[in-house]
Amino acid sequence: MRKNNFRNIAIIAHVDHGKTTLVDGLLQQSGTFKAHQEVEDRVMDSMDLEKERGITITAKNTAIHYEGVKINIMDTPGHADFGGEVERSLNLVDGALLLVDASEGPLPQTRFVLKKTLEKNLPVILVINKIDRSDARIDEVVNEVYDLFIDLDATEDQIEFPILYTIAKDGVAHAEIGDDSTDLKPLFDAILENIEGPVADDDHTPQFLVTNLDYDSYVGQVAIGRLNHGTLAMNQSYALCGADGIRRNEKFSALYTFKGLQKVQVDQLEAGDIIAVAGIDGVTIGDTISDNENPEPLPRIIIDEPTVSMLFYVNNSPFAGKEGKYLTSRNISERLDKETLGNVSLQVHKTDRTDVFEVRGRGELQMAVLIETMRREGFEFMVSKPRVITHEKDGKTMEPMEKVFLDIPDDKVGVITEKLSARKGRMTNLVNHGHGRVSMEFVIPSRGLIGFRSQFLTDTQGAGIMNKLFDGFAPWFGPIPQRVSGAMISDRNGKVTTYACLGMVDRGELFVEVGTDVYDGMIIGERNRTEDLSLNITREKKLTNMRAASSDATVVLRPPKQLSLDQSIEFIAEDELVEVTPESIRLRKMELDANKRASAHRKAKYANN
Repeated sequence: MRKNNFRNIAIIAHVDHGKTTLVDGLLQQSGTFKAHQEVEDRVMDSMDLEKERGITITAKNTAIHYEGVKINIMDTPGHADFGGEVERSLNLVDGALLLVDASEGPLPQTRFVLKKTLEKNLPVILVINKIDRSDARIDEVVNEVYDLFIDLDATEDQIEFPILYTIAKDGVAHAEIGDDSTDLKPLFDAILENIEGPVADDDHTPQFLVTNLDYDSYVGQVAIGRLNHGTLAMNQSYALCGADGIRRNEKFSALYTFKGLQKVQVDQLEAGDIIAVAGIDGVTIGDTISDNENPEPLPRIIIDEPTVSMLFYVNNSPFAGKEGKYLTSRNISERLDKETLGNVSLQVHKTDRTDVFEVRGRGELQMAVLIETMRREGFEFMVSKPRVITHEKDGKTMEPMEKVFLDIPDDKVGVITEKLSARKGRMTNLVNHGHGRVSMEFVIPSRGLIGFRSQFLTDTQGAGIMNKLFDGFAPWFGPIPQRVSGAMISDRNGKVTTYACLGMVDRGELFVEVGTDVYDGMIIGERNRTEDLSLNITREKKLTNMRAASSDATVVLRPPKQLSLDQSIEFIAEDELVEVTPESIRLRKMELDANKRASAHRKAKYANN
């Protein structure tokens, strides 16, 4: 039976097309906030990193009431690296709002999230957002969305989607362009008309699929998900159906339903609602809470496999322990295991060394977000260059491929094509729009894109836009050249001096400021030749009675290029590491001893010959 007092929907879109802003408008106009209440922009992006980067990283749910119907809304990430969050969210809902920018149209991540939605056979409402943009091309964008649906083999029912036109930041939706609507009422009405209530039966055996985890310092671990069938009540016993078997006689310490951004404690929950429960230890994503006597587990959540791995090392540099609070292998292992409980698209594997952990995920951005989060929590560790995850098929090594979508100035086509060709990229499409910009598509091994983004931005002088999408596996392409420049490496411990920096101006670009503490084996800059260069960056000027110490004060040094965490991960080579602490990001060689590095280099050269 359908429960028409509920609607469960997800909002899906490409990065920065306005999902979270639209949710702000829905919350405001449904009366969730009081009239005088101060509410910050993008209220659903609650993590500091989400606010700083301007993207949604974790899927979050909220609930609003409209004309007696409770509408549960899942705000999902738009980036393919966080695809695990999208896949989990779509298990909770009965329909989706597809948000598309009125100028940019459907972009690669739009394809990714829409494909997942159509695979679940969910009805879609198309929302063309930002129709007030001066470069809006609404009719063309609608046609492009129809083409995308056909391209993704949508059924006839799915293609018959309603279309609304919105300005999310103003909280306005139009059923027809130019009508006199001044609020989001047409969107609320479209949700009630086109997305049916959940199929749920209160009298059925309870079936609650856990799709998200939270932590509350008062009640402990909180499991979030949709109650598919049955009811849950306090002071009753239930069974937890996990991957390893069934645990019976479990009781709740609290039951919650959602109202706005708050969890509201209740004594009983009904089927069809998105809920949260507390009091059951050891629950993981994909588990089912069911009847104690005759449990009926639901199928576990299946998500795409990870494609990239990084090694996390315990910090063993000369500066280890000076800035971080948590730096032992036990601290790092526990933190990574905790991350996998709430993030199903991440995997942690032990290695043959007790101080090294292999972390697998969807992409460099997902890894960078995890590293930055741990760093802010006080962790100190080192990470390696990302590597792709291969697998064997019919005796051949298969590696992940990416589809790359580029939008670049037309005078940069030659240099970008040359760079991607060297990285085994193959152009599949090129469209010149005739207004100074060109759209290009390449198919390229995922390895070829590691470290390419910063090079791409340099080559296009910041005017290029790059999006990528996983495109299956293909046979191993052989060696791919990565960084062409060498590194400048400090050959001793000490402080960086102005005098030493002046001598390095024509050798390359420095990453460190004057006065920075450095150690033997630390990377201090990028050399303008292919070989590495060890040098004394702490050298001081010898004073004589002929020259004063201030005689060089008029010389102006070029400011150093300070790399962000993402840029550092892209920059390093196979034999280098990024040292991450709460206060610093340093680059270093894996082997700090210059003599041992030289010996290993000679052996590798001899082996290749």
